Amino acid sequence: MPKKLVGTIIGVASVFVLGLAMLPLRPHISVSTAALILVIPVVLGAAIGGFGAGMASVTTGFLVYDFAFIPPYRTLDVTTSQDWVTLGVYVIVMLLVARVVASLDSSRVEAQRGAEAARHLSDLSELLVGDRPVDNLLTTIVSAVHTVFAIPGVALLVLDGDRLKVVASAGEALNDVELRQLAPHSGQPISVGTAGSSDELRTLALSASGHPVGILALRGLPTSQSDRAVLNTFANDAALAIERAQLREQALRTTLLEEADHFRQSLMGAVSHDLRTPLATIKVASSTLSSRAAYLTHEQSAELYSLIDVESDRLTRLVANLLDITRIEAGVFTVHRVPTNVARLVSDAVSAMEPTLSGHPVESIVPSSLPEVFVDPLLIGQVLINLLDNANRHSPEHGVITVEAARRDELVLLSVSDQGPGIAPGERQAIFERFAQLDKGGRAGLGLTIAKTFVEAHGETIWCEESPNHGARFVFSLPWTSSPATVR
Repeated sequence: MPKKLVGTIIGVASVFVLGLAMLPLRPHISVSTAALILVIPVVLGAAIGGFGAGMASVTTGFLVYDFAFIPPYRTLDVTTSQDWVTLGVYVIVMLLVARVVASLDSSRVEAQRGAEAARHLSDLSELLVGDRPVDNLLTTIVSAVHTVFAIPGVALLVLDGDRLKVVASAGEALNDVELRQLAPHSGQPISVGTAGSSDELRTLALSASGHPVGILALRGLPTSQSDRAVLNTFANDAALAIERAQLREQALRTTLLEEADHFRQSLMGAVSHDLRTPLATIKVASSTLSSRAAYLTHEQSAELYSLIDVESDRLTRLVANLLDITRIEAGVFTVHRVPTNVARLVSDAVSAMEPTLSGHPVESIVPSSLPEVFVDPLLIGQVLINLLDNANRHSPEHGVITVEAARRDELVLLSVSDQGPGIAPGERQAIFERFAQLDKGGRAGLGLTIAKTFVEAHGETIWCEESPNHGARFVFSLPWTSSPATVR
């Protein structure tokens, strides 16, 4: 039921109720008192139904006031000028009261609508804040318009080639006829903006920085003008948010491409020397064996064959490191922990490196009382191999390489030491970084980076310190099988 009709009914009914209630008291109350009491229905009618309902209450009150409280009673006759003045003042005052009350009520309603619109805009703006992917943002926009403004169907379209493509929708989906109507070259009229009738398909253009972002298709519009204004404002905010999200994704793609290019260049720089040296050695040895085999002694041939074998192993390790760094970059390598004997780990790593360690004796110090460690033996074995290869490349001729294991609190510490030139304190952290360039020249290589990654994948740490023999000592920790530190 319309509020105007409700206000009229309540106002008129209140006039009759108060008039009947005052009839028994008529000998005891003055004419002015009755007029003041009849103000109440006018206020009620105007407050509920507006000025029209107040007018109806004033008219009814005038008739009841004249009929029941102005002599002669039970007639509408007015015999004295004083009574005419009384009735005239009553009408004027009541009309003013009705106008004031209706205006206050209208102002209150507008204030409520304004507050509601501000709340809607605030809620909608919060939905656009934050680093959302573009697809998620588009879905949020159409869902918000559909829910907040109670629009039956909302769709967001973007230009895909020479046609519009629906990228997000909420509520009633657009049919084929409507999609053809929205096509850029359909030639069919379509209502634009939020003005006019709300029972037809309409569109709101989303543009930012002077170029179009998309089109918001609406099956209907908000009923109030304030909500329509909020919808226009939200459309502008949504366009800016979409543009920001698109620019952010473009920047991210650019950054990823730059990082990939930097990684490719750094990788090629890091492995070019390591690849060139064993390949050149193998080429020289094989060419010598091929062209001068008849002039070589048995010992010389054996040395060349051994050189080819050693350099082939070095190439194999380099290729393995490249594959490992690729797995790390792709995030696909996994850790399979099992209880593992430390002495077996060290023995297998030394055996794998033995053909390459010519002239560099390895001293293993692994107490038999050490507990088993809870690790992935393949990954930790690769860590030891990389550290042994690093020590082998930087040790002087006949320099001793020491592999030592010791127990410390709830961890087992494994270390690989050499008698080489050592590493300056300021570079001991940087050598684990990918493609690090040391002050002395030469690169730290991929081996130490992979070793650090594999150790940290177990939740442990690796570091470099000075060896007792003034070389470099690489130390990393491993968890016991029975240690609380193994539960990570």
